[in-house]
Amino acid sequence: MFGRWLGSRSRTGAAHQGAFAGLAVPRSAGVLSCRVLDPVNEPVRHAEYVVTDSVGRKVVGGETDPFGSVLATVPAGDYRLAVTADGFTPFHGAAVVSENAHASLGDVTLQMSQPPQLPDPGEWEVEPNHSQIGFTARHIGMARIHGRFNTFAGAVRIADRMEDSAMHVIIDAASIDTNVQMRDDHLRSGDFLDVGRYPTLEFYSDRFVHRGGSRWGVTGALTLHGVSRTVTLDTQYLGLGNGLEGEVRAACRATTELHREDFTLTWQTMLARGIAAVGSSISIDMDIQIVPKG
Repeated sequence: MFGRWLGSRSRTGAAHQGAFAGLAVPRSAGVLSCRVLDPVNEPVRHAEYVVTDSVGRKVVGGETDPFGSVLATVPAGDYRLAVTADGFTPFHGAAVVSENAHASLGDVTLQMSQPPQLPDPGEWEVEPNHSQIGFTARHIGMARIHGRFNTFAGAVRIADRMEDSAMHVIIDAASIDTNVQMRDDHLRSGDFLDVGRYPTLEFYSDRFVHRGGSRWGVTGALTLHGVSRTVTLDTQYLGLGNGLEGEVRAACRATTELHREDFTLTWQTMLARGIAAVGSSISIDMDIQIVPKG
């Protein structure tokens, strides 16, 4: 059955026919597909795609596979496909998916985009009113704890060559905030952050690595609970803008994952009672804006 229709609507149908021959598709549905390529016809891996219906509601989304392919089974209807990848201009296309049919957009070629303008060389500082340092951890192996640090400061030296730039961030450990006073008091105690002995967390980096497009890796030493470890911030540079008073500011988002055992955060008293109060991995998410140092 599938061999009859999978090649009928696609200029790449012959290649798809054998691969899809055993694909089970509901009677009222069809298949939407394409292959995402760069300007030199190499597949774009991990490009994000979203399929929306005729009124703009998201139906399905995901990432392209290692061969740059998008393959979605959807109810029959009219659809829009949006494909985005860092360093490329977005693609938008339309397709009509019929029942028991294959609608292919064939090869979709993404064009290179102009990377956002970098901040001028000089001394910059983190603007705390428009920045946030948050984290997510598992609690007792089930629910997630979402929290943040409310007090922090940072300085960034932008070099003539961006890769030679440096940054230094200091976080007040006692400013941890998960919206539960009892839990926050425990996190500040000797069981965890021990803010009496280790009042700050510090991150210092002088290694900026361009990963293409607006993506950067910022590698440096994080000192937490008296222990220093090398971590890399996966950073997306968002570009330059102007504040309410016209001041220039630059923005980025950054993420990393910490393992609390690396910083001797073992919660020995809790673990002795067989309670894994916080999972071993803690995800850090940052939204940072910097302004020229006045």
